[in-house]
Amino acid sequence: MNRTPVVLIHGAWLHALSWQSWIDRFTSRGFDVVAPGWPGEPLTVGEARRPSATMRRVGLDVLTDHYARVVRSFDTPPVIIGHSVGGLVAQHLLGTGLGRAAVAIAPAPIAGAPWAPALTERVVHSSPADSPEERAPTVSLSAEQFREYFANTVPEEESSCLFRHYVIPSSRRLLSDLGLADGGCHPRRTVDTGNTRRGPLLLISGQEDRMVPDSVTRAVYKLYGDSTATSDLKQFPDRAHSLTIDSGWRTIADHVLLWLALQDIHGTELS
Repeated sequence: MNRTPVVLIHGAWLHALSWQSWIDRFTSRGFDVVAPGWPGEPLTVGEARRPSATMRRVGLDVLTDHYARVVRSFDTPPVIIGHSVGGLVAQHLLGTGLGRAAVAIAPAPIAGAPWAPALTERVVHSSPADSPEERAPTVSLSAEQFREYFANTVPEEESSCLFRHYVIPSSRRLLSDLGLADGGCHPRRTVDTGNTRRGPLLLISGQEDRMVPDSVTRAVYKLYGDSTATSDLKQFPDRAHSLTIDSGWRTIADHVLLWLALQDIHGTELS
């Protein structure tokens, strides 16, 4: 019997260690799970909070190519699961024919979908420098901003704990590529939504998400309307952007496991 591979892709401001509970859960169900960090991402949150010249250069091209290589490294096409920016990357890769299936959780919007302006105004443009050229190469979230945009549905104590354990600075170049800082549309935000040969796709949203509002994910779902390939949407009430890491993470993970089973994708399969 073969174990079905799963590639987990985290989003901006979170460390790869944020997937540990998912790794344990999916491994217990027979999947072969990996959660590679972004290019140049240190192994610990503490190290990642220090200035890193390598991570500063990470843009959407570098990030997408990095995970494309990871996906291609498997003999069997893996399931690709991404959160936030990782959800955007997962959709892009699936649209190019990579991966067996993809799950995009509170995904940063693909081209053609709207973006939430609040993040631009309150986080991305906050910089001690006067000109874009002089701005810091990374953008950090304060504990207060993390609670406001990520963990607005959990108790303050839990939000503080999540912040300490998982939150790291993110590349300003990446945020610019996403259209948060400078506008425009990066080519890697473009997804072949009409691809009929791709694997099944599940989009997940939290209806209290302030980082990627439910309305944005619903708009993305509508963009897949012309494809005959499987495209599903699951909306979770009273859940925010922290839905993959907060105390309710298992509800999300178990729904993904159930959806995969409905697509006849299981952890261990006959060769």
